[in-house]
Amino acid sequence: MIIDTLENLEKYTSLNPLFQTVVDFIKSTDLNALSDGKHQILGNNVFVNVQTLKGKKKEEAPIEYHRQMVDIQIPLSGKETYGISPLADLPEATFSEENDCALIHNLPCLSYVTAHPGMFVVFFPQDAHAPGITEEHELHKLIFKVKA
Repeated sequence: MIIDTLENLEKYTSLNPLFQTVVDFIKSTDLNALSDGKHQILGNNVFVNVQTLKGKKKEEAPIEYHRQMVDIQIPLSGKETYGISPLADLPEATFSEENDCALIHNLPCLSYVTAHPGMFVVFFPQDAHAPGITEEHELHKLIFKVKA
């Protein structure tokens, strides 16, 4: 997992060659003007999901993880807290290959981090995470999905 400011995102492109595609998209796009939904960037290898959703309390947020994709999550409208737990420490869960996702409900995360607008969080396949935690506002956010 990585948490940092958007101005430093390019420093992480050596971790995955497709991260540069995300950097280039961010530099050339008015992120706040994107409509909710899925936007293809580089086929199924890089795309962004734009979401507006009601924030959750810690105990309401399920833990999720992915096997094929890396998440780069960027809050746009306010701070967002993410629960994090090492995947190796979690119980088995039913995994959807079609959605590249497993959800684990009613389990607290081991720790939490908070990102503000202008920041990003990267979750790799080994990083189980519970996104969308906030009680202050509706969340408007970007979730870039990058082939691992």
